[in-house]
Amino acid sequence: MVATTCMWCSSSPIFNEPDDFAMAHLKSEFPALLTVRLRLREPVPDDCGAFHDLLSIPEVTRFSNWSDEPKKAQTERVIKWMRGAFAKGKGCAWMIEDRASGRFLGSIRFNSIDKHSRWAEIGYELHPSFWGKGIMSDAVTAVARCGFDNFSLNRIEAWTLPGNGASGRVLEKAGFRYEGTLRQKAWFKNAFHDFRMFGRLAGESPEVLPQES
Repeated sequence: MVATTCMWCSSSPIFNEPDDFAMAHLKSEFPALLTVRLRLREPVPDDCGAFHDLLSIPEVTRFSNWSDEPKKAQTERVIKWMRGAFAKGKGCAWMIEDRASGRFLGSIRFNSIDKHSRWAEIGYELHPSFWGKGIMSDAVTAVARCGFDNFSLNRIEAWTLPGNGASGRVLEKAGFRYEGTLRQKAWFKNAFHDFRMFGRLAGESPEVLPQES
């Protein structure tokens, strides 16, 4: 089965003071995205229940820095961050839905954006019922396109943990390249963890993903 990727970045927000990049960003409408199969929409408060249920699945949090048994209050804080990230210029988060049925599938987001170097970190999770169907590669491709076209990013990166080869394949299908391993990069779940780093630059394109407006 396909696993998920890095999920959540615990780093502090990058945008602290308004500038031209941030002000232009703030004036934009939320970038809802559509592919042939998916709708990526703005988070709302009612998403908390479904998102908490998703994070309560051990397979979803196994290869991430999410708590293995997140508290409801933690999920509520994350949803609050997701809802405000775009307007505050701190990132951008989307809920992933099946376009035909409207069923909740998962989440994807820019966990942080560096305005000076024009790069962002991407994270995501998907319900296990939909692993192995190419759904997350579609979502990552759409979000990367948005990052380059709408946010003028030059680089988007992600990390996975050793053993999570399926998530690496998700990223590679979306045009990301494996760039090496940062040894013992982070401490969580009572251990140091290596980060397998993936990156994609503006102008580097995967296979064309059908998209509709």
